[in-house]
Amino acid sequence: MLKVAITGNIGSGKSTVSKIFRALGIPVFIADIEARLLYYEDDVKEEIRQNFGENVFNIDGGIDSKALAGVIFNDPAALKKINGIIHPRTLKKYNDWLDQHIDKEYTLHESAILFENKLQHHFDKTINVSAPQDLRAKRVMDRDGLTHSEVFARIKNQLPDKEKNSLADFIINNDGKGFLIPQVIEIDKILKSIK
Repeated sequence: MLKVAITGNIGSGKSTVSKIFRALGIPVFIADIEARLLYYEDDVKEEIRQNFGENVFNIDGGIDSKALAGVIFNDPAALKKINGIIHPRTLKKYNDWLDQHIDKEYTLHESAILFENKLQHHFDKTINVSAPQDLRAKRVMDRDGLTHSEVFARIKNQLPDKEKNSLADFIINNDGKGFLIPQVIEIDKILKSIK
């Protein structure tokens, strides 16, 4: 089975592209969702409490995601620390998930920060979903209700599109001018031909 990673900067449309692959019958592991689920686990909460204190927790004892985002997206050392807590656990979940899909020609692992965390060596092929920065920012502001500065605090922690494109095996252009489905079908055909 071929292990394929799909990535793209915030607002690029990687989740939309993943849905198209899923419609073609390709299993998709969504790392961001699996990582968010980890924040409910007691050992993860304890490690976050030790590293970031009580200010990132709400009165119910859960993690206040907005407060935590305010810390980690404005401090590279804090971002590195949270990634060190979350990413090894997410990778373990992925490896367990892979065992359930061993009969497939290929699987997709969707991750926003694949290249930033130098995880590409875990995969046989990589896909980057690319879109202009201004369009991505507008999409995120419309979708998540974030301010311009909140969106750019996240963008500055991601590699530029040009660099991601140079690292990827395949590029899907999602600038709103072309169609996504033909691009996905072409990549699907190529991936299924790899033995």
